[in-house]
Amino acid sequence: MGRRVKILAIFIFLVWIILIARVYFLSIKSSDYYAKMALSNAVKTEIISPTRGQILDKNNHPLAINRLGYSILLKPHLKDKFLDEEISKITEIFKDFNASILKKEYKKQNSAYNQDYIKVVDFIDYDDMIPRFSKINLFNNILIEPASKRHYPFNELSSHIIGYVGIANSKDIEKFPIAKYTNYVGRSGVEAFYNEILAGEVGKKITKVTALNKVVEELEYKKPNSNDIALHIDIKLQKFLQDLFKNKAGAVVIMDVKDGAIIGAGSYPEYNLNPFVTGISTSRWNEIINDLNHPFTNKLINGLYPPGSVIKMGVGMSFLNSGKITKDKSYKCSGYIVLGKRKFRCWKTWGHGSVDLNKAIRESCDVYFYEGSLEVGIDFIATNLERYGFGKKTNIDLPNEFIGTVPNKAWKMEKFRRPWYTGETVITSIGQGNFLVTPMQIAKHTAEIASGKGLTPHFLKSINGKDVKFDTYEIFTPFEKLNLPSIKKAMYEVANHPKGTSYNYLKDSIVKIAAKTGTAQVVGIPQSELVRMKESDMEYFHRSHSWITGFAPYDDPKYAVTVLVEHGGGGSSTGSPILKSIFEKLVEMGYIDLNSTK
Repeated sequence: MGRRVKILAIFIFLVWIILIARVYFLSIKSSDYYAKMALSNAVKTEIISPTRGQILDKNNHPLAINRLGYSILLKPHLKDKFLDEEISKITEIFKDFNASILKKEYKKQNSAYNQDYIKVVDFIDYDDMIPRFSKINLFNNILIEPASKRHYPFNELSSHIIGYVGIANSKDIEKFPIAKYTNYVGRSGVEAFYNEILAGEVGKKITKVTALNKVVEELEYKKPNSNDIALHIDIKLQKFLQDLFKNKAGAVVIMDVKDGAIIGAGSYPEYNLNPFVTGISTSRWNEIINDLNHPFTNKLINGLYPPGSVIKMGVGMSFLNSGKITKDKSYKCSGYIVLGKRKFRCWKTWGHGSVDLNKAIRESCDVYFYEGSLEVGIDFIATNLERYGFGKKTNIDLPNEFIGTVPNKAWKMEKFRRPWYTGETVITSIGQGNFLVTPMQIAKHTAEIASGKGLTPHFLKSINGKDVKFDTYEIFTPFEKLNLPSIKKAMYEVANHPKGTSYNYLKDSIVKIAAKTGTAQVVGIPQSELVRMKESDMEYFHRSHSWITGFAPYDDPKYAVTVLVEHGGGGSSTGSPILKSIFEKLVEMGYIDLNSTK
Protein backbone atom coordinates (compact mmCIF):
# COMPACT_ATOMS: atom_id res chain seq x y z
CA MET A 1 0.00 0.00 0.00
CA GLY A 2 2.80 2.33 0.96
CA ARG A 3 4.54 1.63 -2.36
CA ARG A 4 1.42 2.59 -4.35
CA VAL A 5 1.09 5.83 -2.41
CA LYS A 6 4.69 6.68 -3.22
CA ILE A 7 4.14 6.01 -6.95
CA LEU A 8 0.97 8.17 -6.97
CA ALA A 9 2.75 10.94 -5.11
CA ILE A 10 5.63 10.81 -7.59
CA PHE A 11 3.15 10.93 -10.53
CA ILE A 12 1.32 13.92 -9.06
CA PHE A 13 4.65 15.64 -8.42
CA LEU A 14 5.77 15.08 -12.01
CA VAL A 15 2.46 16.47 -13.37
CA TRP A 16 2.90 19.60 -11.25
CA ILE A 17 6.48 19.96 -12.45
CA ILE A 18 5.29 19.77 -16.08
CA LEU A 19 2.49 22.29 -15.44
CA ILE A 20 4.86 24.71 -13.70
CA ALA A 21 7.36 24.37 -16.53
CA ARG A 22 4.65 25.09 -19.09
CA VAL A 23 3.43 28.13 -17.17
CA TYR A 24 7.02 29.34 -16.92
CA PHE A 25 7.49 28.93 -20.66
CA LEU A 26 4.26 30.71 -21.55
CA SER A 27 4.68 33.57 -19.10
CA ILE A 28 8.42 34.15 -19.29
CA LYS A 29 10.02 32.56 -22.30
CA SER A 30 7.20 33.40 -24.76
CA SER A 31 6.51 36.86 -23.43
CA ASP A 32 8.48 38.60 -26.21
CA TYR A 33 6.68 36.66 -28.92
CA TYR A 34 3.22 37.33 -27.55
CA ALA A 35 4.10 40.93 -26.74
CA LYS A 36 5.00 41.46 -30.40
CA MET A 37 1.83 39.70 -31.50
CA ALA A 38 -0.25 41.80 -29.15
CA LEU A 39 1.39 44.96 -30.48
CA SER A 40 0.70 43.86 -34.08
CA ASN A 41 -2.91 43.16 -33.30
CA ALA A 42 -3.25 46.56 -31.69
CA VAL A 43 -2.01 48.52 -34.73
CA LYS A 44 -4.60 49.35 -37.40
CA THR A 45 -3.78 50.75 -40.83
CA GLU A 46 -6.54 52.62 -42.65
CA ILE A 47 -6.22 53.70 -46.32
CA ILE A 48 -7.74 57.14 -46.98
CA SER A 49 -9.15 57.58 -50.47
CA PRO A 50 -8.32 60.87 -52.22
CA THR A 51 -10.99 63.06 -53.76
CA ARG A 52 -10.70 63.09 -57.55
CA GLY A 53 -9.15 66.30 -58.82
CA GLN A 54 -11.27 68.97 -60.47
CA ILE A 55 -11.08 69.89 -64.16
CA LEU A 56 -11.20 73.64 -64.78
CA ASP A 57 -11.24 75.85 -67.84
CA LYS A 58 -8.52 78.47 -68.40
CA ASN A 59 -10.45 80.98 -66.27
CA ASN A 60 -10.97 78.46 -63.43
CA HIS A 61 -14.60 77.76 -64.24
CA PRO A 62 -15.31 74.18 -63.04
CA LEU A 63 -15.87 71.66 -65.81
CA ALA A 64 -15.76 68.53 -63.63
CA ILE A 65 -16.28 68.63 -59.86
CA ASN A 66 -17.24 66.32 -57.00
CA ARG A 67 -20.65 66.56 -55.38
CA LEU A 68 -20.65 65.81 -51.66
CA GLY A 69 -22.89 63.14 -50.25
CA TYR A 70 -22.91 59.85 -48.35
CA SER A 71 -22.74 56.12 -48.95
CA ILE A 72 -24.51 53.40 -46.94
CA LEU A 73 -22.71 50.29 -45.71
CA LEU A 74 -23.87 47.16 -43.88
CA LYS A 75 -22.06 45.00 -41.33
CA PRO A 76 -20.57 41.84 -42.91
CA HIS A 77 -21.73 38.26 -42.25
CA LEU A 78 -25.42 39.09 -41.69
CA LYS A 79 -27.68 36.07 -42.12
CA ASP A 80 -30.63 36.33 -44.51
CA LYS A 81 -33.23 37.15 -41.89
CA PHE A 82 -31.13 39.90 -40.29
CA LEU A 83 -29.96 41.14 -43.68
CA ASP A 84 -33.55 41.56 -44.86
CA GLU A 85 -34.37 43.49 -41.68
CA GLU A 86 -31.46 45.90 -42.16
CA ILE A 87 -32.23 46.42 -45.83
CA SER A 88 -35.90 47.10 -45.05
CA LYS A 89 -34.78 49.84 -42.65
CA ILE A 90 -32.91 51.49 -45.53
CA THR A 91 -35.75 51.16 -48.03
CA GLU A 92 -38.32 52.50 -45.56
CA ILE A 93 -36.28 55.68 -45.18
CA PHE A 94 -35.19 55.93 -48.83
CA LYS A 95 -38.20 54.87 -50.85
CA ASP A 96 -36.41 54.90 -54.23
CA PHE A 97 -34.05 52.04 -53.37
CA ASN A 98 -34.86 48.50 -54.45
CA ALA A 99 -34.42 45.93 -51.66
CA SER A 100 -33.53 43.05 -53.98
CA ILE A 101 -30.81 45.11 -55.70
CA LEU A 102 -29.30 46.10 -52.34
CA LYS A 103 -29.36 42.48 -51.18
CA LYS A 104 -27.72 41.30 -54.38
CA GLU A 105 -24.94 43.90 -54.01
CA TYR A 106 -24.37 42.85 -50.39
CA LYS A 107 -24.09 39.14 -51.21
CA LYS A 108 -21.74 39.84 -54.09
CA GLN A 109 -19.22 41.41 -51.71
CA ASN A 110 -19.85 39.37 -48.56
CA SER A 111 -17.44 36.52 -47.75
CA ALA A 112 -15.93 34.73 -44.76
CA TYR A 113 -12.70 36.64 -45.31
CA ASN A 114 -14.23 40.09 -45.47
CA GLN A 115 -14.28 41.91 -42.15
CA ASP A 116 -15.09 45.36 -43.55
CA TYR A 117 -18.52 46.93 -43.81
CA ILE A 118 -20.07 46.35 -47.25
CA LYS A 119 -21.15 49.29 -49.39
CA VAL A 120 -24.66 48.77 -50.75
CA VAL A 121 -25.43 52.37 -51.76
CA ASP A 122 -22.61 54.26 -53.48
CA PHE A 123 -23.99 57.76 -53.27
CA ILE A 124 -26.85 59.73 -51.73
CA ASP A 125 -26.84 63.45 -52.30
CA TYR A 126 -26.03 65.60 -49.27
CA ASP A 127 -29.41 67.35 -49.34
CA ASP A 128 -31.25 64.02 -49.49
CA MET A 129 -29.32 62.47 -46.63
CA ILE A 130 -29.24 65.29 -44.07
CA PRO A 131 -32.99 65.21 -43.14
CA ARG A 132 -32.74 61.43 -42.63
CA PHE A 133 -29.24 61.17 -41.21
CA SER A 134 -30.09 61.07 -37.51
CA LYS A 135 -32.69 58.34 -38.02
CA ILE A 136 -30.60 55.96 -40.11
CA ASN A 137 -27.51 56.55 -38.01
CA LEU A 138 -29.25 54.92 -34.98
CA PHE A 139 -29.05 51.42 -36.45
CA ASN A 140 -26.06 49.42 -35.19
CA ASN A 141 -25.52 47.35 -38.33
CA ILE A 142 -25.71 50.31 -40.73
CA LEU A 143 -22.76 52.61 -41.31
CA ILE A 144 -22.93 56.01 -43.02
CA GLU A 145 -19.75 57.31 -44.67
CA PRO A 146 -18.96 60.54 -46.52
CA ALA A 147 -18.79 60.06 -50.30
CA SER A 148 -18.38 62.09 -53.46
CA LYS A 149 -19.77 61.75 -56.96
CA ARG A 150 -18.39 63.18 -60.19
CA HIS A 151 -20.52 65.96 -61.61
CA TYR A 152 -20.33 67.94 -64.84
CA PRO A 153 -21.94 71.37 -64.30
CA PHE A 154 -22.34 72.10 -68.02
CA ASN A 155 -23.94 68.72 -68.85
CA GLU A 156 -23.27 68.13 -72.57
CA LEU A 157 -21.10 71.20 -73.25
CA SER A 158 -17.55 70.14 -74.23
CA SER A 159 -18.47 66.52 -73.53
CA HIS A 160 -15.97 64.99 -75.96
CA ILE A 161 -13.11 67.01 -74.49
CA ILE A 162 -13.89 66.57 -70.79
CA GLY A 163 -15.04 62.95 -71.01
CA TYR A 164 -16.59 61.11 -68.08
CA VAL A 165 -15.77 58.65 -65.30
CA GLY A 166 -17.33 55.27 -64.66
CA ILE A 167 -17.37 52.74 -61.82
CA ALA A 168 -14.12 50.76 -61.82
CA ASN A 169 -14.15 47.06 -62.67
CA SER A 170 -11.51 44.40 -61.96
CA LYS A 171 -9.54 45.23 -65.13
CA ASP A 172 -9.50 48.91 -64.19
CA ILE A 173 -8.22 48.08 -60.69
CA GLU A 174 -5.50 45.88 -62.18
CA LYS A 175 -4.37 48.78 -64.38
CA PHE A 176 -4.98 51.53 -61.80
CA PRO A 177 -4.69 49.99 -58.28
CA ILE A 178 -5.89 53.24 -56.70
CA ALA A 179 -9.32 52.59 -58.25
CA LYS A 180 -9.86 49.98 -55.53
CA TYR A 181 -10.24 52.89 -53.12
CA THR A 182 -11.60 55.65 -55.37
CA ASN A 183 -14.16 53.37 -57.12
CA TYR A 184 -14.00 55.44 -60.33
CA VAL A 185 -11.78 55.69 -63.42
CA GLY A 186 -11.81 57.99 -66.41
CA ARG A 187 -13.55 56.44 -69.38
CA SER A 188 -13.10 59.08 -72.10
CA GLY A 189 -11.73 62.55 -72.82
CA VAL A 190 -9.19 64.17 -70.52
CA GLU A 191 -10.83 62.30 -67.63
CA ALA A 192 -9.30 59.16 -69.15
CA PHE A 193 -6.10 60.63 -70.57
CA TYR A 194 -5.12 62.25 -67.26
CA ASN A 195 -6.75 59.62 -65.04
CA GLU A 196 -3.64 58.91 -62.96
CA ILE A 197 -3.09 62.61 -62.25
CA LEU A 198 -6.75 63.27 -61.41
CA ALA A 199 -7.04 60.15 -59.24
CA GLY A 200 -4.32 61.49 -56.91
CA GLU A 201 -2.60 59.44 -54.22
CA VAL A 202 -4.12 57.59 -51.26
CA GLY A 203 -3.50 58.73 -47.71
CA LYS A 204 -2.82 56.51 -44.72
CA LYS A 205 -3.72 56.56 -41.03
CA ILE A 206 -2.05 54.16 -38.59
CA THR A 207 -3.60 53.95 -35.13
CA LYS A 208 -3.28 51.88 -31.96
CA VAL A 209 -6.59 50.31 -30.98
CA THR A 210 -8.00 48.19 -28.20
CA ALA A 211 -9.49 44.73 -28.63
CA LEU A 212 -12.83 46.50 -29.07
CA ASN A 213 -11.38 48.57 -31.93
CA LYS A 214 -11.31 51.76 -29.90
CA VAL A 215 -8.56 54.16 -30.97
CA VAL A 216 -6.13 54.94 -28.18
CA GLU A 217 -3.33 56.59 -30.15
CA GLU A 218 -2.61 57.88 -33.68
CA LEU A 219 0.82 56.65 -34.76
CA GLU A 220 1.05 58.05 -38.30
CA TYR A 221 -1.04 60.14 -40.69
CA LYS A 222 -0.42 60.82 -44.35
CA LYS A 223 -2.86 63.15 -46.07
CA PRO A 224 -4.32 61.93 -49.41
CA ASN A 225 -3.13 63.94 -52.40
CA SER A 226 -5.49 65.40 -55.00
CA ASN A 227 -4.54 67.11 -58.25
CA ASP A 228 -6.63 69.68 -60.09
CA ILE A 229 -5.97 70.33 -63.76
CA ALA A 230 -6.85 73.37 -65.86
CA LEU A 231 -7.42 73.25 -69.61
CA HIS A 232 -6.79 75.94 -72.21
CA ILE A 233 -10.41 75.90 -73.34
CA ASP A 234 -12.66 78.84 -72.47
CA ILE A 235 -16.14 77.67 -71.53
CA LYS A 236 -17.71 80.91 -72.81
CA LEU A 237 -16.09 80.32 -76.19
CA GLN A 238 -17.25 76.70 -76.01
CA LYS A 239 -20.85 77.86 -75.59
CA PHE A 240 -20.47 80.14 -78.61
CA LEU A 241 -19.21 77.22 -80.71
CA GLN A 242 -22.05 75.02 -79.51
CA ASP A 243 -24.55 77.64 -80.63
CA LEU A 244 -22.88 77.88 -84.06
CA PHE A 245 -23.32 74.13 -84.50
CA LYS A 246 -26.93 74.01 -83.35
CA ASN A 247 -28.78 71.50 -85.56
CA LYS A 248 -25.50 70.65 -87.31
CA ALA A 249 -23.13 67.70 -87.07
CA GLY A 250 -19.38 68.06 -87.34
CA ALA A 251 -16.33 69.37 -85.55
CA VAL A 252 -14.36 72.56 -84.90
CA VAL A 253 -10.87 73.28 -83.54
CA ILE A 254 -9.32 76.60 -82.48
CA MET A 255 -5.57 76.23 -81.97
CA ASP A 256 -2.93 78.69 -80.80
CA VAL A 257 -0.27 78.64 -83.53
CA LYS A 258 2.43 79.56 -81.00
CA ASP A 259 2.40 76.29 -79.05
CA GLY A 260 -0.54 74.10 -80.13
CA ALA A 261 -2.80 75.00 -77.18
CA ILE A 262 -6.47 74.44 -78.01
CA ILE A 263 -8.67 77.21 -76.63
CA GLY A 264 -11.87 75.95 -78.21
CA ALA A 265 -13.05 72.75 -79.84
CA GLY A 266 -16.10 70.58 -80.17
CA SER A 267 -17.56 67.45 -81.70
CA TYR A 268 -21.25 67.76 -82.53
CA PRO A 269 -23.81 66.70 -81.54
CA GLU A 270 -22.70 66.46 -77.91
CA TYR A 271 -24.19 64.33 -75.13
CA ASN A 272 -24.91 64.76 -71.42
CA LEU A 273 -22.00 63.39 -69.37
CA ASN A 274 -23.71 63.04 -65.99
CA PRO A 275 -25.78 59.87 -66.59
CA PHE A 276 -22.59 57.95 -67.43
CA VAL A 277 -21.08 58.40 -63.96
CA THR A 278 -23.25 55.78 -62.27
CA GLY A 279 -24.41 53.96 -65.40
CA ILE A 280 -26.70 54.96 -68.25
CA SER A 281 -30.02 53.29 -68.91
CA THR A 282 -30.28 50.83 -71.80
CA SER A 283 -32.95 52.90 -73.53
CA ARG A 284 -30.84 56.07 -73.41
CA TRP A 285 -27.76 54.18 -74.58
CA ASN A 286 -29.64 52.75 -77.56
CA GLU A 287 -30.94 56.22 -78.38
CA ILE A 288 -27.38 57.60 -78.49
CA ILE A 289 -25.74 54.83 -80.50
CA ASN A 290 -28.61 54.69 -83.01
CA ASP A 291 -28.46 58.42 -83.71
CA LEU A 292 -27.28 58.75 -87.33
CA ASN A 293 -25.30 61.88 -86.38
CA HIS A 294 -23.13 59.80 -84.03
CA PRO A 295 -23.12 61.97 -80.88
CA PHE A 296 -20.98 59.41 -79.04
CA THR A 297 -18.16 59.58 -81.61
CA ASN A 298 -15.44 62.11 -80.85
CA LYS A 299 -15.18 63.49 -84.38
CA LEU A 300 -12.16 65.61 -83.44
CA ILE A 301 -9.93 62.53 -83.33
CA ASN A 302 -12.13 59.56 -84.29
CA GLY A 303 -14.03 61.03 -87.22
CA LEU A 304 -12.34 59.98 -90.48
CA TYR A 305 -13.19 62.04 -93.55
CA PRO A 306 -11.74 62.64 -97.03
CA PRO A 307 -9.98 66.00 -96.67
CA GLY A 308 -11.01 67.33 -100.05
CA SER A 309 -9.30 70.54 -101.08
CA VAL A 310 -8.06 71.50 -97.60
CA ILE A 311 -5.14 69.15 -98.28
CA LYS A 312 -4.00 71.10 -101.35
CA MET A 313 -1.43 73.17 -99.44
CA GLY A 314 0.37 70.01 -98.34
CA VAL A 315 0.13 68.43 -101.79
CA GLY A 316 1.36 71.68 -103.34
CA MET A 317 4.43 71.72 -101.07
CA SER A 318 5.19 68.13 -102.09
CA PHE A 319 5.15 69.28 -105.74
CA LEU A 320 7.74 71.95 -104.97
CA ASN A 321 9.87 69.47 -102.99
CA SER A 322 10.04 67.15 -105.98
CA GLY A 323 12.10 69.64 -107.96
CA LYS A 324 9.94 68.90 -111.01
CA ILE A 325 7.48 71.71 -110.38
CA THR A 326 8.20 75.30 -109.43
CA LYS A 327 5.69 77.67 -107.90
CA ASP A 328 5.51 79.53 -111.24
CA LYS A 329 4.95 76.48 -113.43
CA SER A 330 1.50 76.50 -115.03
CA TYR A 331 -0.90 73.86 -116.31
CA LYS A 332 -3.88 74.53 -118.53
CA CYS A 333 -7.25 73.71 -116.99
CA SER A 334 -10.02 73.08 -119.52
CA GLY A 335 -12.36 71.63 -116.91
CA TYR A 336 -11.05 68.05 -116.98
CA ILE A 337 -8.27 65.66 -117.92
CA VAL A 338 -8.65 62.31 -119.66
CA LEU A 339 -7.03 59.11 -118.44
CA GLY A 340 -7.82 56.15 -120.64
CA LYS A 341 -11.55 56.24 -121.24
CA ARG A 342 -12.36 58.25 -118.12
CA LYS A 343 -12.63 62.00 -117.55
CA PHE A 344 -11.47 63.45 -114.24
CA ARG A 345 -13.27 66.75 -113.90
CA CYS A 346 -12.49 70.01 -112.20
CA TRP A 347 -15.22 71.49 -110.03
CA LYS A 348 -15.35 74.41 -112.49
CA THR A 349 -16.89 72.88 -115.60
CA TRP A 350 -15.49 75.40 -118.08
CA GLY A 351 -12.02 75.35 -116.52
CA HIS A 352 -9.63 77.86 -114.97
CA GLY A 353 -7.34 78.50 -117.93
CA SER A 354 -3.62 78.77 -117.17
CA VAL A 355 -3.02 77.86 -113.51
CA ASP A 356 0.08 78.12 -111.31
CA LEU A 357 0.31 77.01 -107.65
CA ASN A 358 -0.98 80.32 -106.25
CA LYS A 359 -4.05 80.32 -108.48
CA ALA A 360 -4.60 76.58 -107.95
CA ILE A 361 -4.92 77.07 -104.17
CA ARG A 362 -6.80 80.37 -104.46
CA GLU A 363 -9.42 79.02 -106.86
CA SER A 364 -9.09 75.36 -105.82
CA CYS A 365 -8.34 74.13 -109.32
CA ASP A 366 -8.44 70.33 -109.42
CA VAL A 367 -6.80 69.95 -112.84
CA TYR A 368 -3.59 71.60 -111.59
CA PHE A 369 -3.29 68.94 -108.89
CA TYR A 370 -4.22 66.15 -111.31
CA GLU A 371 -1.42 67.17 -113.67
CA GLY A 372 1.09 67.80 -110.91
CA SER A 373 0.39 64.46 -109.20
CA LEU A 374 0.95 62.58 -112.46
CA GLU A 375 4.31 64.30 -112.83
CA VAL A 376 5.45 63.79 -109.23
CA GLY A 377 3.91 60.39 -108.43
CA ILE A 378 1.82 59.13 -105.53
CA ASP A 379 4.64 57.68 -103.44
CA PHE A 380 6.54 60.95 -103.28
CA ILE A 381 3.36 62.88 -102.43
CA ALA A 382 2.39 60.37 -99.72
CA THR A 383 5.87 60.47 -98.14
CA ASN A 384 5.67 64.25 -97.80
CA LEU A 385 2.12 64.19 -96.42
CA GLU A 386 3.14 61.64 -93.81
CA ARG A 387 6.00 63.89 -92.78
CA TYR A 388 3.44 66.71 -92.34
CA GLY A 389 1.58 64.48 -89.88
CA PHE A 390 -1.09 62.71 -91.94
CA GLY A 391 -1.51 58.99 -91.37
CA LYS A 392 -0.07 59.53 -87.88
CA LYS A 393 -1.30 60.54 -84.44
CA THR A 394 -1.15 64.22 -83.62
CA ASN A 395 -0.43 63.17 -80.00
CA ILE A 396 -3.33 65.25 -78.74
CA ASP A 397 -4.06 64.60 -75.05
CA LEU A 398 -7.20 62.57 -75.74
CA PRO A 399 -7.34 58.74 -75.69
CA ASN A 400 -7.73 56.41 -78.66
CA GLU A 401 -6.80 58.85 -81.42
CA PHE A 402 -7.23 57.53 -84.98
CA ILE A 403 -4.46 58.00 -87.55
CA GLY A 404 -6.41 58.04 -90.82
CA THR A 405 -5.01 56.86 -94.15
CA VAL A 406 -2.53 58.29 -96.65
CA PRO A 407 -2.87 55.83 -99.54
CA ASN A 408 0.03 54.81 -101.76
CA LYS A 409 1.10 51.80 -103.81
CA ALA A 410 2.46 49.75 -100.92
CA TRP A 411 -0.55 50.52 -98.73
CA LYS A 412 -3.00 49.32 -101.38
CA MET A 413 -1.05 46.15 -102.08
CA GLU A 414 -0.87 45.31 -98.38
CA LYS A 415 -4.54 46.08 -97.71
CA PHE A 416 -6.25 44.87 -100.90
CA ARG A 417 -3.58 42.80 -102.70
CA ARG A 418 -4.21 44.88 -105.83
CA PRO A 419 -2.02 47.17 -107.94
CA TRP A 420 -2.26 50.94 -107.85
CA TYR A 421 -4.03 52.69 -110.73
CA THR A 422 -3.14 56.08 -112.16
CA GLY A 423 -6.66 57.36 -111.55
CA GLU A 424 -6.12 56.81 -107.84
CA THR A 425 -3.16 59.17 -107.91
CA VAL A 426 -5.22 62.05 -109.29
CA ILE A 427 -8.15 61.65 -106.90
CA THR A 428 -5.78 61.33 -103.93
CA SER A 429 -4.12 64.62 -104.94
CA ILE A 430 -7.41 66.45 -104.32
CA GLY A 431 -8.15 64.67 -101.04
CA GLN A 432 -10.63 62.05 -102.27
CA GLY A 433 -10.66 58.28 -102.63
CA ASN A 434 -9.10 56.33 -99.77
CA PHE A 435 -7.43 59.42 -98.29
CA LEU A 436 -8.82 59.90 -94.74
CA VAL A 437 -7.97 62.47 -92.08
CA THR A 438 -9.28 63.72 -88.75
CA PRO A 439 -10.24 67.37 -88.12
CA MET A 440 -7.42 67.53 -85.55
CA GLN A 441 -4.86 66.62 -88.20
CA ILE A 442 -6.11 69.37 -90.51
CA ALA A 443 -6.07 71.91 -87.65
CA LYS A 444 -2.50 70.91 -86.72
CA HIS A 445 -1.34 71.18 -90.34
CA THR A 446 -2.95 74.60 -90.74
CA ALA A 447 -1.40 75.92 -87.53
CA GLU A 448 2.00 74.62 -88.61
CA ILE A 449 1.75 76.37 -91.97
CA ALA A 450 0.88 79.57 -90.11
CA SER A 451 3.73 79.28 -87.59
CA GLY A 452 6.38 77.43 -89.57
CA LYS A 453 7.06 74.98 -86.72
CA GLY A 454 5.87 71.59 -85.52
CA LEU A 455 3.17 71.65 -82.83
CA THR A 456 1.64 69.17 -80.40
CA PRO A 457 -2.08 69.94 -80.05
CA HIS A 458 -3.05 69.93 -76.38
CA PHE A 459 -5.79 70.91 -73.95
CA LEU A 460 -3.79 70.76 -70.70
CA LYS A 461 -2.80 74.15 -69.33
CA SER A 462 -1.69 73.47 -65.75
CA ILE A 463 -1.58 70.95 -62.90
CA ASN A 464 -2.32 72.37 -59.46
CA GLY A 465 -1.78 75.86 -60.85
CA LYS A 466 1.63 75.10 -62.35
CA ASP A 467 1.73 75.64 -66.13
CA VAL A 468 2.71 72.70 -68.33
CA LYS A 469 4.84 73.50 -71.37
CA PHE A 470 4.58 71.67 -74.70
CA ASP A 471 7.66 72.13 -76.85
CA THR A 472 7.64 72.96 -80.55
CA TYR A 473 9.87 71.14 -83.04
CA GLU A 474 11.08 71.32 -86.64
CA ILE A 475 8.69 69.92 -89.21
CA PHE A 476 9.58 71.84 -92.38
CA THR A 477 12.87 71.72 -94.25
CA PRO A 478 14.75 74.98 -94.94
CA PHE A 479 13.52 74.77 -98.55
CA GLU A 480 9.91 74.38 -97.39
CA LYS A 481 10.26 77.34 -95.04
CA LEU A 482 11.33 79.45 -98.03
CA ASN A 483 8.12 78.42 -99.82
CA LEU A 484 5.72 78.83 -96.90
CA PRO A 485 5.13 82.56 -97.63
CA SER A 486 3.84 81.62 -101.10
CA ILE A 487 1.49 79.01 -99.63
CA LYS A 488 0.19 81.50 -97.03
CA LYS A 489 -0.26 84.20 -99.67
CA ALA A 490 -2.40 81.83 -101.76
CA MET A 491 -4.52 81.08 -98.66
CA TYR A 492 -4.88 84.82 -98.06
CA GLU A 493 -6.21 85.24 -101.60
CA VAL A 494 -8.79 82.48 -101.00
CA ALA A 495 -10.43 84.92 -98.58
CA ASN A 496 -9.41 88.30 -100.00
CA HIS A 497 -8.99 88.04 -103.78
CA PRO A 498 -12.13 88.52 -105.93
CA LYS A 499 -11.61 85.08 -107.48
CA GLY A 500 -10.92 83.36 -104.18
CA THR A 501 -13.33 80.54 -103.33
CA SER A 502 -14.30 82.18 -100.04
CA TYR A 503 -14.01 85.84 -101.05
CA ASN A 504 -17.76 86.57 -101.00
CA TYR A 505 -18.01 85.40 -97.38
CA LEU A 506 -14.73 86.55 -95.83
CA LYS A 507 -13.78 89.74 -97.71
CA ASP A 508 -15.36 92.08 -95.15
CA SER A 509 -14.13 90.32 -92.01
CA ILE A 510 -12.81 92.69 -89.34
CA VAL A 511 -9.64 90.58 -89.16
CA LYS A 512 -7.68 89.51 -92.24
CA ILE A 513 -8.06 85.76 -92.69
CA ALA A 514 -6.06 83.26 -94.74
CA ALA A 515 -8.11 80.17 -95.53
CA LYS A 516 -8.76 77.11 -97.68
CA THR A 517 -12.15 75.63 -98.44
CA GLY A 518 -12.90 72.03 -99.27
CA THR A 519 -15.74 69.73 -100.22
CA ALA A 520 -15.42 66.03 -99.43
CA GLN A 521 -17.67 63.57 -101.19
CA VAL A 522 -19.51 60.92 -99.20
CA VAL A 523 -18.42 57.74 -100.95
CA GLY A 524 -20.83 55.38 -99.24
CA ILE A 525 -23.09 54.88 -96.24
CA PRO A 526 -22.72 51.69 -94.12
CA GLN A 527 -25.48 49.15 -94.57
CA SER A 528 -26.12 49.18 -90.81
CA GLU A 529 -27.10 52.84 -91.11
CA LEU A 530 -29.01 52.56 -94.37
CA VAL A 531 -31.48 50.13 -92.82
CA ARG A 532 -32.19 52.65 -90.03
CA MET A 533 -32.37 55.67 -92.31
CA LYS A 534 -35.67 57.24 -93.31
CA GLU A 535 -36.12 57.72 -97.04
CA SER A 536 -36.61 61.44 -96.44
CA ASP A 537 -33.11 61.56 -94.89
CA MET A 538 -31.34 59.84 -97.79
CA GLU A 539 -30.62 63.01 -99.75
CA TYR A 540 -29.12 64.75 -96.70
CA PHE A 541 -26.81 61.89 -95.71
CA HIS A 542 -25.51 61.60 -99.27
CA ARG A 543 -24.51 65.27 -99.35
CA SER A 544 -20.80 66.12 -99.26
CA HIS A 545 -19.01 67.27 -96.11
CA SER A 546 -17.99 70.92 -95.88
CA TRP A 547 -14.45 71.87 -94.84
CA ILE A 548 -12.78 75.18 -94.22
CA THR A 549 -9.52 75.81 -92.44
CA GLY A 550 -7.59 79.01 -91.91
CA PHE A 551 -5.56 81.29 -89.68
CA ALA A 552 -5.63 84.92 -88.61
CA PRO A 553 -4.47 87.62 -88.52
CA TYR A 554 -2.72 86.97 -91.82
CA ASP A 555 0.26 89.26 -91.11
CA ASP A 556 0.81 88.00 -87.57
CA PRO A 557 -0.93 84.63 -87.11
CA LYS A 558 -2.34 83.94 -83.65
CA TYR A 559 -4.92 81.18 -84.12
CA ALA A 560 -5.76 78.49 -86.64
CA VAL A 561 -9.37 77.39 -86.99
CA THR A 562 -10.66 74.26 -88.71
CA VAL A 563 -14.36 73.69 -89.34
CA LEU A 564 -16.01 70.51 -90.61
CA VAL A 565 -19.77 70.40 -91.20
CA GLU A 566 -21.01 66.92 -92.00
CA HIS A 567 -23.25 66.81 -95.08
CA GLY A 568 -22.96 70.60 -95.29
CA GLY A 569 -22.50 70.73 -99.06
CA GLY A 570 -20.03 73.30 -100.38
CA GLY A 571 -17.16 74.28 -98.11
CA SER A 572 -17.35 77.93 -99.13
CA SER A 573 -21.03 78.59 -98.52
CA THR A 574 -21.42 76.50 -95.36
CA GLY A 575 -18.06 76.73 -93.64
CA SER A 576 -16.99 80.30 -94.45
CA PRO A 577 -19.66 82.11 -92.39
CA ILE A 578 -18.81 79.89 -89.39
CA LEU A 579 -15.09 80.57 -89.78
CA LYS A 580 -15.70 84.31 -90.01
CA SER A 581 -17.94 84.28 -86.93
CA ILE A 582 -15.28 82.44 -84.93
CA PHE A 583 -12.43 84.80 -85.80
CA GLU A 584 -14.58 87.85 -85.10
CA LYS A 585 -15.57 86.30 -81.75
CA LEU A 586 -11.87 85.87 -80.95
CA VAL A 587 -11.42 89.60 -81.57
CA GLU A 588 -14.45 90.42 -79.41
CA MET A 589 -13.17 88.25 -76.54
CA GLY A 590 -9.69 89.76 -76.69
CA TYR A 591 -7.84 86.72 -78.03
CA ILE A 592 -6.90 88.70 -81.13
CA ASP A 593 -5.87 92.32 -80.61
CA LEU A 594 -6.22 94.17 -83.90
CA ASN A 595 -4.13 97.04 -82.59
CA SER A 596 -1.11 94.80 -81.96
CA THR A 597 -1.03 93.12 -85.37
CA LYS A 598 1.53 94.19 -87.91
